[in-house]
Amino acid sequence: MWYYIKEHLWEFLLLLNYILALIAAVTILLKNINPTKTLSYLIALLAFPFVGLIVYYFFGQDYRKFKIFKKKNVLNQKNIKDWAQQLILNKKEAYDISAEALHGNTKIIELVDSEKRSPLTVNNKVEIIINGEEKFKRLFEDIKKATSSIHLEYYIINDDEIGGELIDLLCKRAKDGILVRINYDSVASSFTQKSIRCLKESGVKMYPFMPVYFPKFASKVNYRNHRKIAVIDGKIGYVGGINIADEYVNKEGRRYWRDTHLRIEGQAVGILQFHFSLDWDFVTDNDIEIDETWFPDTEITHKTPMQIAASGPDTEWANIMEAMFTAINSASRYVYITTPYFIPNDEMTLAMSTASRSGVDVRLIIPKSCDSWAAKYATYSYLETLLKAGVKVYLYDKGNIHAKTMIVDDVFTTVGTSNMDYRSFHINFEINALIYDEKITKELLEIFIDDLQYSEQVDAERWMDRGLSQRLKESFCRLWAPLL
Repeated sequence: MWYYIKEHLWEFLLLLNYILALIAAVTILLKNINPTKTLSYLIALLAFPFVGLIVYYFFGQDYRKFKIFKKKNVLNQKNIKDWAQQLILNKKEAYDISAEALHGNTKIIELVDSEKRSPLTVNNKVEIIINGEEKFKRLFEDIKKATSSIHLEYYIINDDEIGGELIDLLCKRAKDGILVRINYDSVASSFTQKSIRCLKESGVKMYPFMPVYFPKFASKVNYRNHRKIAVIDGKIGYVGGINIADEYVNKEGRRYWRDTHLRIEGQAVGILQFHFSLDWDFVTDNDIEIDETWFPDTEITHKTPMQIAASGPDTEWANIMEAMFTAINSASRYVYITTPYFIPNDEMTLAMSTASRSGVDVRLIIPKSCDSWAAKYATYSYLETLLKAGVKVYLYDKGNIHAKTMIVDDVFTTVGTSNMDYRSFHINFEINALIYDEKITKELLEIFIDDLQYSEQVDAERWMDRGLSQRLKESFCRLWAPLL
């Protein structure tokens, strides 16, 4: 018997693989998810024995989402109700502004706040920060001046040169009696035991977001916290594309890194604090207790209407994607998009193509070189449709462009953590600032135009004539686009 099994072990394993693959395939079909994503998983399961099952286990399983994030959503709803009287969310009278002053963006505003987590705020001062060296300079200055609390939530915090400088500063501030909290993604971040010991002995409270056993081998595991939030004393907030790592700082000998971040003062900081608090309550062992000092009354008189939109597996709707989709469909003159990863869903592709064909100037800046071969060619597979529709596509060639921005008609812009890809829209936790202000929008427009100077426009005719080899690479990688 054992001899027979040993002789036919491969056949037994292959049969077991296809039995499990068939069960998984039926499960996927019954979920009625996106057809493209369904097809990708089915091909992986049936065409690649064992490998397909591994891919499905790490990327396709939704049981964690339903179990874990149902719990998080319950926590969120309870906290929203319990905190209502303390949160800036409840101070609706402070947000009154005329529809004319919002330049016709009321549809986006109502859409984003449909879950009552992202109210419009008006009394805000917003500064656009270009690149990491400027962001860290400003952030470290604000941390040094903190008087009560420092809250950080980041996808990447690396224990390198810039990360070490931040860790030393946080340890010092914690010893000064400042309440320091850190929520970091356990897959993307990297701390030495020495730094963890320093932080904890100094009194810093730190928790990983959904820790995994083998983070070095799980860089694309689903449901990561891709947000970048900093809140100082409840008065100053930061949000955008810049993580805590040396690669974001432009120094001689390093590849140039182009990124965009925001420094905010005013009522919107309270909403950043609110979302940090919801996430902190999820990752910590004990129920969070809200301190009134986290939500101080603002003294800012600047009028920059904005919302903080958060989306992720724990939200019923894809808020950030829907806001972008609505903004594109509402455009009458131009839509300018910058994103490091462009693997759009059908809705965004249709919105961009339709806008362009209706006379709107639609432009897209993406990197010329990408850190992922598969993501690069998957991106390229979407360009032909856009180019045929008249969308102008530019490949940024000065270095790596990591900014995540969209500018529409001088009256709307978004800056945040969300890429224009399936993972950001539907899988990871993201957070964006949506700004309804001519001054800020025009500033970002000037930055976009400057980035065009370092970008090569894709020639539509030449692109249509690209070789069969590249087309095959694109088509192959597009099959896996929902999994990238």
